Amino acid sequence: MSLAAKKSRAIADLTEGTIVAAVEIEAAPERIFRALTTDEIKQWWGSPELYRVTEWTGDPRPGGRWRSVGVGADGSAFSVEGEFVEVVPPHRIVQTWKAPWDGNNVTTITFRLEPIQGGTRLTLWHRGFAGRADSCNNHAQGWERVLEWLSTHVAPMSDSRRYFLCRLLPPRPSFAQDMSAEEAEIMKRHAAYWGGLLRSDVAIVFGPVADPKGAWGVGIVRAADEAAVNSLRDADPAILSRRGFRYEVLPMLQAAVRA
Repeated sequence: MSLAAKKSRAIADLTEGTIVAAVEIEAAPERIFRALTTDEIKQWWGSPELYRVTEWTGDPRPGGRWRSVGVGADGSAFSVEGEFVEVVPPHRIVQTWKAPWDGNNVTTITFRLEPIQGGTRLTLWHRGFAGRADSCNNHAQGWERVLEWLSTHVAPMSDSRRYFLCRLLPPRPSFAQDMSAEEAEIMKRHAAYWGGLLRSDVAIVFGPVADPKGAWGVGIVRAADEAAVNSLRDADPAILSRRGFRYEVLPMLQAAVRA
């Protein structure tokens, strides 16, 4: 098994309030360190069906501040911030973490990057959850996802993704001409969601189609399989609104894409 294929793992010690997570990545420590300490974070931290980091600023030196801003799949904004405590390129990063959804409690994250044959072993400790078992457990699950996103971003991998045409059908043929204010707001959130797919290189193109029989939306996406596309579909604010929107998802037999 290649390093790039190994999954991340996280364990939450609910008594001590500490998370330990690890992953082996087929990339050099320098490459991973850069992905963790620059605005490159906004390229990989998140997924369309959950949330995306849209802005990162930071000064990676002891005492330097950092801040991430993002948007959830439902369009809601979020932010998290902290301070760098220790920075030893490219092997160690210690930083605080303060998130409004965690009651603005200040916790501490340590990244250790160890060179191994074929890449790097990344070990993470997240401390400061004593007495908050639910938060500790939730963050442990979150770190497994984050380390997977990081690994996918920095590790060289063959692209075996397929292409799919997604057709969003509105509740009625006249929708584009007579949508209500509530429906217009749903479309605004839908467009923001697909904008996130575009920025994350999942969507190739999307937009409304002027069909004489009634406008509809089209998007071309690349994904591992139809199940992955269905997950993207189900997270679309238009579908979540339960206002009569529906998708047709069709796999493309072949796709010629500009490099």
